[in-house]
Amino acid sequence: MAEDNFKSDVADVRFSLQRFTYVDYAVFIMMLTICGLIGIYFGFVNKQKSTQDYLMGGRNMKLVPVCFSLVASFISGISLLGTPTELYLFGTAYVFSLFGAVAMSLTLGSTFLPVFHELQITSVYEYLELRYDKRVRIFGSAIFSIYLMAWLPIVIYVPALAFNQVTGFNIHIISPIICSVCIFYTSLGGLKAVVWTDVLQTIVMVSAMILVIFKSTIIVGGINEVLRRNWSTDRLAFPSLTFDLTERHSIWSVSIGATFYWIGNIAVNQSMMQRFLALSELKSAKRAIWGFLFGVFVIVFICGYSGLVAYAKYYECDPLDSKLALAKDQLLPLLVMDVFADWEGMPGIFIAGVFSAALSSLSTGLNSMAAVVLEDFWKPFCKVPTPKQSQIIVRLVVIILGCICFGLVFVVEKLGSVLQLTMSLSSASMGPLAGVFLMGLFFPFIDSTDALCGGIIGLLSAWWVTAQSQFAIAKGLMKYNEKIRFTNNCSYTFKSAVIHATESSEVPALYRISYLWFTALGCIVTVTISCLVSLRTSNKVKRDIRTFAPAIRKYLNKREQNDFSMDEKSRFNIIPEAFN
Repeated sequence: MAEDNFKSDVADVRFSLQRFTYVDYAVFIMMLTICGLIGIYFGFVNKQKSTQDYLMGGRNMKLVPVCFSLVASFISGISLLGTPTELYLFGTAYVFSLFGAVAMSLTLGSTFLPVFHELQITSVYEYLELRYDKRVRIFGSAIFSIYLMAWLPIVIYVPALAFNQVTGFNIHIISPIICSVCIFYTSLGGLKAVVWTDVLQTIVMVSAMILVIFKSTIIVGGINEVLRRNWSTDRLAFPSLTFDLTERHSIWSVSIGATFYWIGNIAVNQSMMQRFLALSELKSAKRAIWGFLFGVFVIVFICGYSGLVAYAKYYECDPLDSKLALAKDQLLPLLVMDVFADWEGMPGIFIAGVFSAALSSLSTGLNSMAAVVLEDFWKPFCKVPTPKQSQIIVRLVVIILGCICFGLVFVVEKLGSVLQLTMSLSSASMGPLAGVFLMGLFFPFIDSTDALCGGIIGLLSAWWVTAQSQFAIAKGLMKYNEKIRFTNNCSYTFKSAVIHATESSEVPALYRISYLWFTALGCIVTVTISCLVSLRTSNKVKRDIRTFAPAIRKYLNKREQNDFSMDEKSRFNIIPEAFN
């Protein structure tokens, strides 16, 4: 007991770790400055001559930069901070969700990309009008818009919160700075500026993470010691083999469920597909898929290992139970400030890496929303703008939506435990959209009314189940079992947390399904309802052969393939050879 009198309080230790020096600030500011200069270059020196240049890079982007951009766009600050926390709390089962990424890549290369590249579309939701009608196109665009506007403020808030925790810098000051830099280079330089800043940001992000795990491993005592400590607490584990859908990470959820999740977040997501379509050839786009997949594997393994090494570092004194880290997503920033106490500039590199992930996701989202607003909301209902007017419109969209996203950061800050609810709802939104696209590619008998009815019911179903699940978690009625952690050898004093028992049996099984099934649920409900509605007698399907997946085109009746009026062929610029 006498020994405790000489120990520091946890609050004092937490404050002592907030050591952001002038060198760290210089590194961070330099990264933001370079991003701004890239925007100036593509805005004034290498100017965008048309809207296609601005939104699609003239469809002649190079393969390697696009691969970097795809990886940077997908790995947000949420993923960068959340993946280490996932493995720290629950073990390695999550990593096996990469099985779904492989399945998505095979599906994307054999179905979505060949169709989209042949149609030469700018917004992927143009496909929905070609395959169905304008109603379905607006439905798809609206879902994406809701998804993006719910997700982008979180992308800004999470790294800003991490910055606040390691520096004490006011979150309301850093958020507008970051948003302003991103809006500046995105509005000026368009897709080319976004892609090349993504290249810079990916390099910074990966370099920072490698330095973190390298030094942390040395401090712990080597890779063998990292693995031993995680093995002893059952963190190095495979997904369970159970058929129980409520199991958080079963072999089925990380394979089948994750496949739907990846399809919903990549194949029908304008933010991601816009880069694939910016490449001049289908062959290059298919290569980009595997470049993206390789990059995702690298990032997930680096971030995952950082979670394992963080547990090994804090094996005898867990920072979550001792409240050294005030939030779960602060584990990685805490590790950085701890192990690099004597390396000036390294915390700045790490924070620059975290914000690089946030900037790349934000710039990608703003650029893709500009394409959706112009192609899906403006052109179908308003007078077709001139090229100069189009460039003004897309730049205004970037500026206005960027400011809206910054404003919504204040809303996200007040949500508290509902933060996870917002993320889950946005993820569930893409399931019905994936269902509508998959039916368009593979189900020739589904028409626009079928797809719209199925999509609406699927969307409401997925939202309802996801909302009920997250409310149960927020109320403490449902809790996932975390791996064991210890606080028996801390060098500081703290108040022990009071653990309240939770009971999940009163929550219906449907609401307890794994989060990896949310996208699949929305997709399956959408397809099922659409197929039932298609049994009506007035079913009318458009028969543009180019809108179907290559694998099923040969099974379509040739007479049906050519059953178009000349007006339809002219309106969709369909050449006769496309039907032979």
